[in-house]
Amino acid sequence: MLTYLIVRLVDAYSLIIFVYVMMSWLPVNRGILADIYQVLGKVCDPYLNLFRKIIPPIGGMVDVTPIVALLVLQFGVRLLVFLI
Repeated sequence: MLTYLIVRLVDAYSLIIFVYVMMSWLPVNRGILADIYQVLGKVCDPYLNLFRKIIPPIGGMVDVTPIVALLVLQFGVRLLVFLI
């Protein structure tokens, strides 16, 4: 029961990170989308910043940290469930 809850929470957080990354491609300057983007940033940036300290952008433009962060999150929770 607890493992199911942990997996679902991690899946929900992964979806939030995915939406945050997709929204970063949109020109969001004001309005409700900008507010949603700011809230998602406050939720996602602390976790993503852990990886941004380690992984520099490729070519100065392409940020692959969300991909690495999602992989670590998913593999970590699967490993935790396997060990429990």
